[in-house]
Amino acid sequence: MSKAADTIKTQRRSRLPRISINRMIPNILTLLALASGLTAIRFAFQERWELAVFAIAVAAIFDALDGRIARLLKGVSKFGAELDSLSDFVCFGVAPAIILFLWSLQDAGRGAWVLVMLFSMCMGLRLARFNVASDDEDTPEWKAHFFTGVPAPAGAGLVLLPMILSFQVGDHFFRSPWVVSGFLFCIGTMLVSAIPTYSFKKVTIPRQHFLVTMLIVALVIALFASVPWLCLTAILMIYLGAIPLSIRSQRRYESGEEVDEVLDEELDET
Repeated sequence: MSKAADTIKTQRRSRLPRISINRMIPNILTLLALASGLTAIRFAFQERWELAVFAIAVAAIFDALDGRIARLLKGVSKFGAELDSLSDFVCFGVAPAIILFLWSLQDAGRGAWVLVMLFSMCMGLRLARFNVASDDEDTPEWKAHFFTGVPAPAGAGLVLLPMILSFQVGDHFFRSPWVVSGFLFCIGTMLVSAIPTYSFKKVTIPRQHFLVTMLIVALVIALFASVPWLCLTAILMIYLGAIPLSIRSQRRYESGEEVDEVLDEELDET
């Protein structure tokens, strides 16, 4: 009787679908991003501020890679999407807020802690709204070129901008609780706002611009290796400067203009 039961169990196990290692790679990258975000909090408790910000940047890189690799390897899954959202909340909603609290706001009173919680809550609301919108099948195709509000990694980078600037010019102004509190409130508001911001997921590079694009990427990498904080500041400033262009671009899409034509014009301007 036991042999028959063992045979049935073996047959059932053999029918279970096996998961390709390719489908696991995006989830592994997401876990690496989560580990980087948690490590950033550890560095903050140790007052190793530059390493804390660097860990958030590493988490953003892993976050940018996991979705794209999932699509390339055909490993997109509901499990991966949910894991990615939870990782984003910790890495870009909780970790930056705690880092800024430990850096500047510990002695600023209860109001400062309210702003820390507000930023994290705004990040959670932003991610929840994104998940709901991604399941809407009636969304126009041109909407894929935009995010609603500032995306999570960009929000984390922008809210840490005072700390990044302090690495270059000193703590005297940017470490002020008033400055940090203002950034927490403003960036938190931008996360849950209806402001359209560019999504570069579907941007394609013309063949004739391939070499120029690679040269620009090589230049950015070289600058990041040589002057990382200045390079990161420039990227964040350029992103902020692109928001008015994204607002104008969405209005033109809504007016019925051709998507590809408008996108090409906006990219040429930026």
